[in-house]
Amino acid sequence: MRREIPIAITFIFGIFMILQYFVQHPVVSFLASRFQRWAIIVLSFAYVLGVSNILRVNGSKILRREKDWGYKLVLVLALLATLVIGLVQGLSKGTFFIDRIYMKMYMPMMATMYASLAFFIASAAFRSFRIRTWQTGFLAVTALIVMVGRIPLVYNFVWTRYPDLVEWIMNVPNVVAYRAILIGAALGAIATGLRVIFGIERSYLGGE
Repeated sequence: MRREIPIAITFIFGIFMILQYFVQHPVVSFLASRFQRWAIIVLSFAYVLGVSNILRVNGSKILRREKDWGYKLVLVLALLATLVIGLVQGLSKGTFFIDRIYMKMYMPMMATMYASLAFFIASAAFRSFRIRTWQTGFLAVTALIVMVGRIPLVYNFVWTRYPDLVEWIMNVPNVVAYRAILIGAALGAIATGLRVIFGIERSYLGGE
């Protein structure tokens, strides 16, 4: 019963959430809105569980003075300080939480993290753009045109002689490939959702 009940709940609610897109009835819409609010409540408890798990795992390592315990101490202190200040002041604009913690600390650190990804992207691009076939050569030339065309020093030169080239590459071939990726991702999400709803995929229960 420990597995059958969660699978039955997942099946019932999953089928109902799919049904709301095909049955336009006030009762169905009302129940779907109510179930979505319940999901938000469950998600909030998941955040509480995640915070408690971070405190439990890192707290035990700090007490035992394991390797890199100083970094874990900074993590725990920053988590508790952010949580307390956010609960006391709220998320209103102009508060210390928004102006100092979020805008002056969190946003620059997030920007730094994304900026560091540029080195990995450059390394991946170098490996991907090795010209071995005419397809990879065409891809490399196209990427070079787009990247060089975005540089301000070269932008005026490219725009003067080929005013629509870079925009055409971004708006036509790029959009086509992007939509194909989105369609593939959507089909994968649908397949995964159906596997979960019908009980084929049970990894969320802790099993294989």
